[in-house]
Amino acid sequence: MKNILITGAGSFVGSSVQRHLEQFPNKYKVKSVSTKNGEWIELDFSSFYTVYHVAGLAHSDIGKVTDEIKAEYYAVNTDLAVSIAKKAKAAGVKQFIFMSSAIVYGDSAPIGQEKMITVSTPYNPTNFYSKSKVQAEKGILPLQNDSFKVVILRCPMIYGKEGKGNFPILEKLAQKILLFPKVENKRSMLYITNLAEFVRLMIENEESGIFWPCNKEWSNTSELIKMIAVCHKKKTILVPGFSWVLKLMAHLTGHVNKAFGNLAYEEHLGDYKEEYRLYTLAQSIEEIES
Repeated sequence: MKNILITGAGSFVGSSVQRHLEQFPNKYKVKSVSTKNGEWIELDFSSFYTVYHVAGLAHSDIGKVTDEIKAEYYAVNTDLAVSIAKKAKAAGVKQFIFMSSAIVYGDSAPIGQEKMITVSTPYNPTNFYSKSKVQAEKGILPLQNDSFKVVILRCPMIYGKEGKGNFPILEKLAQKILLFPKVENKRSMLYITNLAEFVRLMIENEESGIFWPCNKEWSNTSELIKMIAVCHKKKTILVPGFSWVLKLMAHLTGHVNKAFGNLAYEEHLGDYKEEYRLYTLAQSIEEIES
């Protein structure tokens, strides 16, 4: 029996992973703690085998922001993460799993330009959000030693029921729009249940290192919208030649490139010695939209 602590109570990822681990009551006992009210500071970490840190400020459409907002990102995404990792190590916790992000490689490439991430792709943070994640990794990785294992998960876009971000926007578009531009793009995505199983395997196999969990197949945003529409018995016609409209819109908001640009993990980069992809892309869409 391994005791697991999730720091980030009530979050989409934290709650989903907790529910998944609780399906194995003979193997894992899971507790979650909030990081917003200082509750974690008073908690004794010494009884936990793994601390899974998911708390953080998520990526938003970065535009004009104040220095106060930037400082908050660094305080939560960097300083808090490193502080919790240090507390875990000092308490004798054996494994620390940190939810990083593909954002450490920078933003998605614009529509029409490829961006393929490999194991040797270097950091390329382009804004305070990505820099806060890079600094967190750099603060946590050196803590690793023979008795304290560190796992860094550089996840692409995570999606699922009740998730936030771009996916709910695509769901709404798929149910309202008949004609949609046909865009040729490649994106790596990660279904929340696949992530939850990957985390379970990290704990079960007592892993350490940097990992790139993702769905087995790349997604194409236009085809994804079509798949969602089919689940709602609606028809979406993909029209070629209109990607220029999205390119024009991309100059107005970062959401367009995040959804329709290119950011994919090289084939097999997300492979693991045990199968964690419990759902294909198509199966995950059917599960969400059912």
